[in-house]
Amino acid sequence: MNTGFLLPVLAVVMCLTGMVKGQNTEMALKAGDRIALSIGGIPADDAAQISKVYTIGDGGTINLVHVGEVKAVGFKPSELQRVVEKAYVQQELYKSPTVTVTIDGGEVPARLIYVVSGCKKNGPVAYNAGMTLLKAISVAGGFSDFAKPSQTTVIRNGKSIAVNLGNVSTEPSRDIRLEPEDQIIVKE
Repeated sequence: MNTGFLLPVLAVVMCLTGMVKGQNTEMALKAGDRIALSIGGIPADDAAQISKVYTIGDGGTINLVHVGEVKAVGFKPSELQRVVEKAYVQQELYKSPTVTVTIDGGEVPARLIYVVSGCKKNGPVAYNAGMTLLKAISVAGGFSDFAKPSQTTVIRNGKSIAVNLGNVSTEPSRDIRLEPEDQIIVKE
């Protein structure tokens, strides 16, 4: 068996697996995010007009040339690509446009969790995909000396979620997954 051929093939498979994994961790876009949109498969003059950086407005949309307002908030960049392609096809402007959407500058926009009280370093904490309540508290320096972990509240989309973090080590299901913009209040 020729292992000289097998190693490059294995390397390509590993890279592709990593790319797929990266795409699965895309975060949904929100108002204020800047995206770079490029389009191909259409006349060059039109592509030059449409391909640019857009900022998602407070209404959650971007304003595209020839199409108008297109909802962008809530979509992952890879999903928005399909939405934009479909919009141009449905308007019968282009038969098969190819759209690429990336976060402007190639960086993931800042997503934050807000630690309101009960930790040594209250304030905003950078959100990471899969972040749990205990991980956010850990990043915020851990519980303060006066914190009451059994009286923790997470505020999400205007709704309060009571969480008892007392003895979480014996019942790990108490450690809930957070979402961007969650607020954490640990009673003191």
